Parts: sequence; structure tokens; C-alpha cells
Amino acid sequence: MSQQPRILVVDDEPQIGRVLRTGLKTHGYDVRVAADGLSALETFSDWHPDLVVTDLSMPNLDGLGLCRRLREISHIPIIILSVRGEEKTKVEALDSGADDYVTKPFGMDELLARVRAQLRRAAASPRSEVAPAVLEVGDFRVDLEGRVVFVRGTQVHLTPKEYDLLVHFVQNAGKVLTHHTLLGAVWGSNYTEQGEYLRVFVGQLRKKIEPNPSSPRYLLTEPWVGYRFNPDS
Repeated sequence: MSQQPRILVVDDEPQIGRVLRTGLKTHGYDVRVAADGLSALETFSDWHPDLVVTDLSMPNLDGLGLCRRLREISHIPIIILSVRGEEKTKVEALDSGADDYVTKPFGMDELLARVRAQLRRAAASPRSEVAPAVLEVGDFRVDLEGRVVFVRGTQVHLTPKEYDLLVHFVQNAGKVLTHHTLLGAVWGSNYTEQGEYLRVFVGQLRKKIEPNPSSPRYLLTEPWVGYRFNPDS
């Protein structure tokens, strides 16, 4: 990553583009703005940003199409901007490869926090041909060969499916994962509509890993969308 992280903002509303450019530049980021998905792809090819912030509703190539096109060529973090009431589209964008979302209207502090989190995750997760034997993130340590899990230094005993679900969360720490994505990854493509499976197992996991399951700090619910795993207490 460059000394000044590069952020590509994609939004067809000039006022929002200017506000985001100013706010991000003030906090030390190198920023370029594109008005639609097609011009964003051109800028991406020429400039190679470290992160993309994109609106969903745009002319020519919208945010959904941009997410899919970027995922064909890159693992770059993508944060989507979504208006209230766009839950279905928001879920579709996350399933298309976006990593996180910020709901309009939003504060610059919230967006900056999401940007920092995604850049940290990208920097800490270099793509490698060799899979690690141990995953360590925040309060969690997972021995993949021994299938052993430690939370805050204490071993936690999980069922096989609880373990598979937790590993997927750990591997995607900080990302919003939709119900559809989690069910497909852990149970398989035939179970992507079986939401009750997920609710039951998330509840079981919380009882085993959370200090207070009724007020979770690690396994956070994103209403109507899915879950976000926060590994730090």
C-alpha cells in the first residue's frame, strides 16, 4: 500500500463526491472521484486504488455491476453507500462482493472508521498460496489442524458445525456477511434459504464465546442483512 492510501469514490451526485473527497483528504488519504461505474473501472485500471467507496444507484454501470466487475479482477476492499430502505439491494451488493456498507445519511467519522477497519483488514490478510495453520485475530486463536479454538486464552469446545461457522467468521473478521453467504459457505448451496439454521447456531456460538450472550460484543447482528464478526473485546 502507498504511503498515502488511495481511495476511489464513486458517486453520481457531485456534492457528495466533493464532501467525501474533502473529508477523506483532510484525514490523509489520496482521493479520486468517479461519477459512475464505467469511469470508476477506467480510474481503477490507471490508478490502482487501495479501497473503493461506491454508491449503488448510478447511470451507465451501477454499484452492483461495479462490485461484480471489480471482484473479477481484484480483492480490493469495497464499501457501499446505501439509502435507508434499500435492504434488498444492500444484501445483493454484499453478496456481489462488497465488504461493508454505510447507510445514507452518514457522518464522516463513521465512514472514516469503516475505511480504517477495511484497510487494516486488507493489510493484515495478504493473499498467499499457502494457507496458515493458525488463525489469530483479536481475542481469538484457531488451530486449523487441531480444530481447536481459544477465546481470550481459554479453550472453547465447539461442535463441528459451530467450529466451521466460527472459522468463516474469523477468516472474514470485520466484514458484513449476509445470511445467504454464511449459509452457502457453511451448509452448502442447498441451504441458502434456511435462515433458522443460522439463527440457532449463532445463538449457540454466542453462548460459548461471548462474556454476555444477551449483549454480544464479538458476533454482531446487522439487522435484516446478516452478521459482522468483531474479534476485539
